[in-house]
Amino acid sequence: MARDAANPAVTDEAELASDRIPVFRRLSTKLLMLTILFVMIAEVLIFPPSVADFRNRWFEERLSTAAAISLVILRTDRGPIEDAAQEDVLRAIGAIAIAVRDAGESRLLLVSQMPPEVDEHIDLDTIGPFESIRGAFDTLLFGGDRVVRAYGHVGESNKEFELIIRDADLRKAMLVYARNIALLSLLISVITAGLVFFTILQMMVRPIRRLRASMQRFADQPDDPGKIIQPQPRKDELGFAQRGLASMQSQLQKQLGEQKHLADLGLAVSKINHDMRNILASAQLMSDRLRNVKDPAVQAFAPKLVRTLDRAVAYSEGVLSYGRAQEAPPTRRRLRLHQVVEEVGELLGIEPEGDLEFINAIPADFEIDADPDHLFRILSNLCRNAVQAMATEPSAAVVSRVTVAAERIGTVSRITVTDTGPGLPEKARRNLFAAFRGSARSGGTGLGLAIAHELARAHGGTLDLVQSVGGHTQFALGIPDQPVRLEEARAVLRRNG
Repeated sequence: MARDAANPAVTDEAELASDRIPVFRRLSTKLLMLTILFVMIAEVLIFPPSVADFRNRWFEERLSTAAAISLVILRTDRGPIEDAAQEDVLRAIGAIAIAVRDAGESRLLLVSQMPPEVDEHIDLDTIGPFESIRGAFDTLLFGGDRVVRAYGHVGESNKEFELIIRDADLRKAMLVYARNIALLSLLISVITAGLVFFTILQMMVRPIRRLRASMQRFADQPDDPGKIIQPQPRKDELGFAQRGLASMQSQLQKQLGEQKHLADLGLAVSKINHDMRNILASAQLMSDRLRNVKDPAVQAFAPKLVRTLDRAVAYSEGVLSYGRAQEAPPTRRRLRLHQVVEEVGELLGIEPEGDLEFINAIPADFEIDADPDHLFRILSNLCRNAVQAMATEPSAAVVSRVTVAAERIGTVSRITVTDTGPGLPEKARRNLFAAFRGSARSGGTGLGLAIAHELARAHGGTLDLVQSVGGHTQFALGIPDQPVRLEEARAVLRRNG
């Protein structure tokens, strides 16, 4: 597959779709080549001391042979050896001359043809590693026609033996050794790389491919639970990665379901919103006519009916915007909280003579700094949830009571809504303020607490579940007063001054 240089992302998507990656771009291929390279680098680092040691041992072997021949000659003491015999002996070890130094005296034992000069002197007793390496590479690169003098002690003998030899055979032997080392290094590299490759392939590459394939299958059908990866019982990093991916896919699938639920709800509301607004508009017109009726009871209920219809129109429009935009910023004013709570109770339609009690424990002079519509929505959602929770146990023996109370703590108004219902289930407590997930009853949308929490935060306040056990569930709403703006306060002082 030819790679698109202008848009590499297109090529990557095409390769993912076909599930084929070029061989040279696969992790396994890169791993194999890198392993070979690294092993070869290690062998290259080992080669200098190895070839230097080979050169020293080559000299030591020939010096040992020369020492043995020298000792035989010294012990027989038959006089000078014939030239033909000397040539044979020296040719056997590839030397030019052999000498021995004993008690400060040097004696030339065998010689064929003494060279005019010696190019290099090597003391095998004291030569160091760096000098050996330098000499080995000098012989490999520039040797072949030099004369070398190697000398040193052999075994436990107190005599020092000397050997004058040409380095042609040495260089040839070193080149063969270097070739063998290179071939052996390549073989070791390939074997090691193969073992590492197949081990890593089984332990890492194939599990990574399974991860990639699982992600691709999940991306193609994210709503199918069967596409979630099934983690292997591994205790290493890949096992954690598989379990993490499975958890992420499960959460994402749940979130996608919630998003679909939200989209379906928005679509459904958008379909009925137009007709609903028309119906409510007609109801508003009829409620306006009720104001002309002289009946005192009608005159008392007409303004409340108008306010309720106005809120219904606003709420039907607000549902559409939920999830697509933030709530409008609160327009805060000083309010008498007792009156707001009374309106909430009237909206709930609780009959005074019924089994359900609604207690407004707010002092008549208690004031709060808040947006009236937002505060009404928060309290109505909390109270409606309480009423619905207690409606699940219709019994004359069960006390059903909703109590709204408030107190001032510094600059914060703390409002509590307490009911005597059965309490919230564990699932509802875990997802308390999450839309579509915090409903405590079957068929609930779970939007009430989510909306109330969002409106409380818009005031810079908090909404918390204080307690939820059988017979006692309490929510606490905390709304701080607006901070004083220094510039506005100074302007007022200047005007009053």
